Amino acid sequence: MTDLDTCVAPPRTPALRRAAPALLGYAAVRALGLVVLAVWSGARGKSAYTLLTARWDSLWYTRVAELGYGYEVRLPNGDVHSNLAFFPLLPWLERLLHAVTPLSYADAGFVVALLASLAAAWGIFAVADHVYGPRVGVCAVLLWAVLPVGIVQSMAYSESLFTALAAWSLYAVLTGRWVSAGALAALAGLTRPVGLAVVAAVWVAGVVSFVRDRSARGAHGARNGEHAPAPADTTHAERSPTTGAPAWRRALGMLLAPLGAAGYVLWVGHRTGKGPLGYLDVQAGWRNGFDGGYAFARFVIDKFTSFPSALAGTGLIIGVALLIWLYVTGVRQGQPIPLLVYTGVVLALALCASSYFGSKPRLLMPAFPVLFPLARALARLRTSRSALVTVGVAVATAVYGAFWLNGSGPP
Repeated sequence: MTDLDTCVAPPRTPALRRAAPALLGYAAVRALGLVVLAVWSGARGKSAYTLLTARWDSLWYTRVAELGYGYEVRLPNGDVHSNLAFFPLLPWLERLLHAVTPLSYADAGFVVALLASLAAAWGIFAVADHVYGPRVGVCAVLLWAVLPVGIVQSMAYSESLFTALAAWSLYAVLTGRWVSAGALAALAGLTRPVGLAVVAAVWVAGVVSFVRDRSARGAHGARNGEHAPAPADTTHAERSPTTGAPAWRRALGMLLAPLGAAGYVLWVGHRTGKGPLGYLDVQAGWRNGFDGGYAFARFVIDKFTSFPSALAGTGLIIGVALLIWLYVTGVRQGQPIPLLVYTGVVLALALCASSYFGSKPRLLMPAFPVLFPLARALARLRTSRSALVTVGVAVATAVYGAFWLNGSGPP
């Protein structure tokens, strides 16, 4: 199947109970990562909590939460790093939590990240369960948890929050809840620039559903004129909740979807006095841009100038090739169109950005549907084998996460 439809029966158990194995497994993996980080950091005389809440982007988010927008840093080379580059939903939540609890802004960011990561895991399970069944859903969540940069899911960053909103928006599309899908897409657009991927998924799914409705009506009329068989022969696409929802709900969902991202970008343009494209100037100050992957390709090629760095270059090529292979496999396995659109846009925006190459692994983290082919393969193994594989990878990634965060970390 290569469309919006799925053929998995609706869950017969309450949603939370159905997702419980995935959420418990996810919590165990993340707890392991935090314990290893605490031990590693303590051995180096560092605070694991500081690494999670008060370095790199987390400092920018807490500054926005505390002081609002308008702060910038001018570097010796003339670059201007403005906090307008950071979308507002995470700082808003930090400010809200700080206002109603004794938590500091940094503490609030950590709590938001932990809760959002659980919501993201539940959303990933819901999507994979809807498309492939609960066993694949559990495996997909565990694979997302054991990503090499999975420690970012527990940091006061916006990746977990964005992934949660994206996953539940996609689930809403797949189940025909168009208004919810649009509202969640709008919130995702207030979280990260890659919110455009969620908007694109909602819009493409909406357009496809309208086209199918029109085709279905035409075919139904033709069958009536030809004394076609009874409606029991209606195609699965015609019965799908994504095409059966009232047209006004689909239109409203599509209208809501871009409001978050568009609203913030236009506000930045107004604040900077540079019009609708003002946000691009803000990103240019951080040397961020979209160049089709040229700068990243040059970065990889430069790795082959010496032997030790050539190994890293080879690893980068293998990693990109693996991502492309997994995406193509998802296409061949018939992933629903919204998932393919969303994943494709996330991959394109992450791999074709022109700067901060060390950030690419965490920028790719929201592309969770790319893990579904691996989840299906893992789900085919016996439970004991799949558990053994997951535990082994979880230990390895926990150690790597502690090493990474105590070193260069996620810029």
